[in-house]
Amino acid sequence: MYKKFADLLDKTNKTAYQVSKDTGISTATLSSWKKGSYIPKADKLKILADYFGVSIEYFLSEEKEAV
Repeated sequence: MYKKFADLLDKTNKTAYQVSKDTGISTATLSSWKKGSYIPKADKLKILADYFGVSIEYFLSEEKEAV
């Protein structure tokens, strides 16, 4: 799920810090998500989805990774 967030950061040329400032989601929360020690709740995913103009399902759908 974080990979999709990271992809959106790249596509929009934003940093996690900018997203934190713009959305009110703490950098600590985003950092914990990156480390895998936190899974965002629906309310945070909704904020991020609205911010990036994607659906919540975008974050929830699993991508098949090539092996």
